[in-house]
Amino acid sequence: MKGLLIFLFFCFVSLLIYMALSLIIRKKQSVADRVHYYLDGAEPEEEQPIKPSIKINMMNQLQKATGNIMKKLLSREKNQKLEQSLRSAGVPIRPEEFILFQWISIALGSGVMYLLSGSLLLALFGAIAGFLLPKLFISRKQRTRLRKFNDDLPDMITSIIGGLRAGFSFPQALKNVADEAQSPLKEEIEITLKEMQYGSTLEEALNGLKERMPSDDLDLMIQAIVIQRQVGGNLATVLETIISTIRERMRIQRDIKTLTAQGRLSGMVIGFMPLILGILLYLIEPDYIGSLFTHPVGIALIIGGAISSIIGFFMIRKIISIEV
Repeated sequence: MKGLLIFLFFCFVSLLIYMALSLIIRKKQSVADRVHYYLDGAEPEEEQPIKPSIKINMMNQLQKATGNIMKKLLSREKNQKLEQSLRSAGVPIRPEEFILFQWISIALGSGVMYLLSGSLLLALFGAIAGFLLPKLFISRKQRTRLRKFNDDLPDMITSIIGGLRAGFSFPQALKNVADEAQSPLKEEIEITLKEMQYGSTLEEALNGLKERMPSDDLDLMIQAIVIQRQVGGNLATVLETIISTIRERMRIQRDIKTLTAQGRLSGMVIGFMPLILGILLYLIEPDYIGSLFTHPVGIALIIGGAISSIIGFFMIRKIISIEV
């Protein structure tokens, strides 16, 4: 019976992986194609249509059916929110594809934990971990990408100021920045310029950039540009004031990060030391700690300790998070 369950589990996971791969395998897209995909969700048309084979027809039908199933699981609001998160993280997949990856992660997490331990409780923990890991990955990608964007933002504004003083218009100065910048700044500016070429106004394109990159410093720059276009004035002088404010804020943030380093380290110790100690004890003397996973009191202690560690970790993170 157990062998049959293992066989069915691997068949299910293999099917999910096949559907995921069939959804995301595409030809490499140019920047214009990626922007076109982000604007209306359409795929670029092939120059010379080729009569598809039976295998390709089956894959297309599988893609369509899988996409429809995933879309039904998401409301319109959740779909838009998830799509925005994926854009901010720079992950070129659709919301329904992300949900499919979550299913795969849940199946793998629960199945692996059950096969290793034979415990349904640990399989449940594996399923929860599989559900959370893709979201944590996207959140980490968002933070990393946003931090790199903020680090490059002062140099971008300085280049724009130089272009404006040289007689370029703002879109031309932005184009010069895109030619010299690195990812993710380069990608986001190119998307903004393409949106303007497709008919969006400067304000609409900049607001789209702000939605993809929710940066306070970027918001400050965009507000200054919008106000200057409404009331007039020297945009280069306004941006010089903005960049001074941004650099001062970044200096204060670095000072705060230095002063709160001990608190961050304490949070990491509280969060990970119990887990590391438990693994070490299990490797050194499995019988010594094995009763925790079999006795009801031991299971309750594990759950209580895990919840307490998580609460302590997030409380410390909340205390040391200081907005500037």
